[in-house]
Amino acid sequence: MTSNHNVVQNQQVTGKLPWNERFSYGLSDFACSFTFSLIGTYLMYFYTDIFGITAAAVGTLMLVARVIDALDGPFWGIMIDHTHTKWGRSRPYLLWFNAPFTIFTILCFTTPDLPMNWKIVWAYVTYIGINVFYSAVNIPLTSILPSMTSNPDERVLLSTIRSLFSNFGGTLISVIALPLVTLFGGSDNSRKGFFWLAVMAALVFFVIYLIVFANIREHVKTRSSEKALPIKTSLKALKNNWPWVIVVGLNFIYWLGMQTKGQVTIYFFKYNLERPGLVSLALFFNAVGLISVFITPYVVTKLGKKRTLLTGLGISIGGQLILGLGAQLLNIPIVIIGTIVGNFGNGFVGALIAVLLADAVDYGEWKNNVRAEGIVTSASSFTAKFGMGLGGAITGMLLSAGHYVPNKVQSASALFSIEANYVWVPMIALVISFILILLYRLTPEREKVMRRDLALKHSREDQEDLNAAQ
Repeated sequence: MTSNHNVVQNQQVTGKLPWNERFSYGLSDFACSFTFSLIGTYLMYFYTDIFGITAAAVGTLMLVARVIDALDGPFWGIMIDHTHTKWGRSRPYLLWFNAPFTIFTILCFTTPDLPMNWKIVWAYVTYIGINVFYSAVNIPLTSILPSMTSNPDERVLLSTIRSLFSNFGGTLISVIALPLVTLFGGSDNSRKGFFWLAVMAALVFFVIYLIVFANIREHVKTRSSEKALPIKTSLKALKNNWPWVIVVGLNFIYWLGMQTKGQVTIYFFKYNLERPGLVSLALFFNAVGLISVFITPYVVTKLGKKRTLLTGLGISIGGQLILGLGAQLLNIPIVIIGTIVGNFGNGFVGALIAVLLADAVDYGEWKNNVRAEGIVTSASSFTAKFGMGLGGAITGMLLSAGHYVPNKVQSASALFSIEANYVWVPMIALVISFILILLYRLTPEREKVMRRDLALKHSREDQEDLNAAQ
């Protein structure tokens, strides 16, 4: 009892969390990436080359799904701000929507024997469903961060741990997916292989999320976080919240580029390089990002968050340039070098996006006197998914325009459409992301003033509430 009391007291004073809570927070995004990277990397290929849906139909599906996300992202954010339970605001969603997300992960890779029109209907229902429920289980991971601690260094550490686990989970499933498809379905039954792969990934997610729910807590208690917020009040947190505007813009355009690249990786190696056996190796090099994620806290102490992000984006742009050279020359070593360099830069970006969103929550309270974790951070999932969906639509449209035909020798126009998705669309997205971060104005000096003012405000509110209770 004394030990537990000391841990809680230490957390309240320093904002530092015990390692089991830090580990569990990171484990949550291992589960998310392990399942959703399967969707992002292989579902388009699964639809076109296995389920038999045209690339144009898949691109339209992904665009329509993003229209739905325009509603479900803010919806979950508002729901979180309206939630007031013994478990907190964000944490209950990790339990409530664990099973629905698990079920829809399996349904996405289920291939009922249906006419083409009904196959498309099945894809719409299951793909839109998985996206809606992914918001329900992933948005709370971002919205809970500012409620776990107000210590800026602890937030960077938590986001770093989360990114490490996310990178590892996404890399792991990307590398083992195709070998497991062959193991589960044999060399001639990819449908069966993908189905049992999805079952395995879904069960991993389900078990891990139960562990995460049991171990993490919402420690930061403010007057506004102790009650449900009306929608009108929540939206006030966004007024003149320029750090929020920049980070949601970054989230949108960055993930658009990453999605177009990730989902055509298998196409690029299968058709452009004619080396499909190298897909798992190329995806394995996503693990290079683990190095940059791991050193992010140290680099931030030297450069600050803004310059660390700019450094990461600059390295990623350099990696795409090398990748473009390799694609033009059809030179595998150059392609691999570009992949390694790009992934190293991406690690810094992934590690810091959630931190900037947590800062935007504080900024909204500082400027507008409204702390609305749900509505502020729900934009993270919404804009990332919207970017990924638009990236999917762009991929489908470019493949269709290039007259891509599954499982055939591709025309020059089809090969160029694959290369454009793999190299040039991500390059444009990275350059725009770099420009956005140049406009970020929450300087370290201003951040210190903000945190000092908020600490005084919370202390004053606590004293007022204590006096009222007496």
